[in-house]
Amino acid sequence: MKRKLRMGMVGGGRGAFIGGVHRRAAALDGNIELVAGAFSSDPKKSSLSGKDFFLDPSRVYGSFQEMVEKEKALPEGEKIDFVTIVVQNHLHFEVAKTFLEAGFNVICDKPVTYDLAQARELKKIITKSKKVFALTHNYTGYPMVKLARQMIKKKELGDLIKVVCEYPQGYAITALTGEEKAISNWRANPEIAGISNCMGDIGTHAENLVHYITGLEIDKLCADLSVNIPNRKLDDDGNVLVRFKGGARGIIYASQVSNGDENDLCIRVYGTKKSIEWHQEEPNDLIVKDARSPRQVYRRGNGYITGAAAEHTRIPFGHPEGFIEAFANVYNCASVAIRDEIAGKFPRKSGYDFPDIRDGIIGMAFIETVVKSSKSKEKWVKFPSIPK
Repeated sequence: MKRKLRMGMVGGGRGAFIGGVHRRAAALDGNIELVAGAFSSDPKKSSLSGKDFFLDPSRVYGSFQEMVEKEKALPEGEKIDFVTIVVQNHLHFEVAKTFLEAGFNVICDKPVTYDLAQARELKKIITKSKKVFALTHNYTGYPMVKLARQMIKKKELGDLIKVVCEYPQGYAITALTGEEKAISNWRANPEIAGISNCMGDIGTHAENLVHYITGLEIDKLCADLSVNIPNRKLDDDGNVLVRFKGGARGIIYASQVSNGDENDLCIRVYGTKKSIEWHQEEPNDLIVKDARSPRQVYRRGNGYITGAAAEHTRIPFGHPEGFIEAFANVYNCASVAIRDEIAGKFPRKSGYDFPDIRDGIIGMAFIETVVKSSKSKEKWVKFPSIPK
């Protein structure tokens, strides 16, 4: 197919941080073009957002329902090839269901749905539709994350013993201390966000990073969530002990009140032969450690970096790649599947390298099991079975 993919968007209008990230990431490599959208539940705001993006006014809609009906009625050569969903959590399921059942491929921001039951139901809808569904756990797009995954698959670390993944942020500390201009958003509202704030938002990123890099499946977990900000109903800090199938142990920690931290997602994976360490704020380095030799630092863009890490690198060493590029890698991997779907060749036997509905279900199961464990006197709670 010798053309750009036509992208639509639901949500992400004026003032929406993540919507802008998605648009820039999708456009980065020149293979995708935004052509339509329902950018707000407010038709006026949606229209103004369409003007911001220089779209044809006839392709800017006042609701996602209107968008589905009018896009579906367009000729094959004009309608969108996929839609990106960047609305609030409680709307993910309804919007995804509507577009999938209308015959459109879907890229959705995380978490995948409002709760686990919706995620399981969405999997049935995706399977029936035979369309592409991608979930934007964007940290899987970093080249050095892909190198870490490759090293573990090749058994370069030996048997895995322990995984530690932390995601500390300190942005909500002003809300805790009651300062003026304290940050507050819809993620603290259980009617919109679901049963968890911190773990539901950034904790799922940590869990997904562990699963993507190591391939380990959770067997049991023991969680302690806390609400530090006055008058809040949902957690702003959480600590989780994890037992993985096969015997490895883990720690997952996420916090929005880690005073002074910005976005310090970090993972350490310890094996019998070697261990690896990666920091999101220094994403071009992968630290490789061994008690029997000096530690090494693998640097993105160098000739010794091979496989998926090299394939997802855009610029030479010494020129840092970061957040938008990683996000764009998720879009690029999803676009391969979407092009296959349009050509009638989806899915490939070799599979695709982007988070999908199973990752979304695992994420929702993680949220619900963490909350259940934190409330339980038993503490250690069995993780639900997630079919492959």
